Amino acid sequence: MMLVQTSPPAVEPLTLDEAKNHLRVDDSADDALITAQIKAAGRHVEDHTGRQLITATWRLTLDRWPRSSEISLPRPPLISVTSVVFERADGTQGTMDSADYFPDADSEPGRLILAEGASWPGDTLRRAAAVKVTYVAGYGPARTDVPEPVRVAMKTLIGSMYENRESEVVGTIATRLGHSLEFLLHPYRIWTF
Repeated sequence: MMLVQTSPPAVEPLTLDEAKNHLRVDDSADDALITAQIKAAGRHVEDHTGRQLITATWRLTLDRWPRSSEISLPRPPLISVTSVVFERADGTQGTMDSADYFPDADSEPGRLILAEGASWPGDTLRRAAAVKVTYVAGYGPARTDVPEPVRVAMKTLIGSMYENRESEVVGTIATRLGHSLEFLLHPYRIWTF
């Protein structure tokens, strides 16, 4: 299984002004640093929670069709499934008819589920990376679509990165930061078993 983001979000979950306001920074001397920290905090939160914050397009590649009637789609919340393409052993491509499956956006992670009476195409697939599911995930296209506790966690992380620019932070500050982030992000974390 391989997961690749094919179309990144158009915006970050926080603006530069929101981050600077949180940091109480009035000048523009550190704008490039703070912008980089916004991106780093966003990726950290996405990786920690297993979620996509702002709408993006993903491609999940599988070696073969699953044995069950569903495919789990990482990085919820799922918005839509764009296509299911497969490559046959002879090198030709096929596209699964969208009437043969439906997206389950209510589950987390979201799922692509076979429609009643449908089955995975019976064509002989190439040996590896044969099935590609392209889908859209995220809370929405706007910053305000992201839950506020997630945005607060990002601000907390940015504040820590801004104040502690060196690689080593020791003592109770790091412990408190970890507890604060876990408290804010725990309800949004996707747990896999």
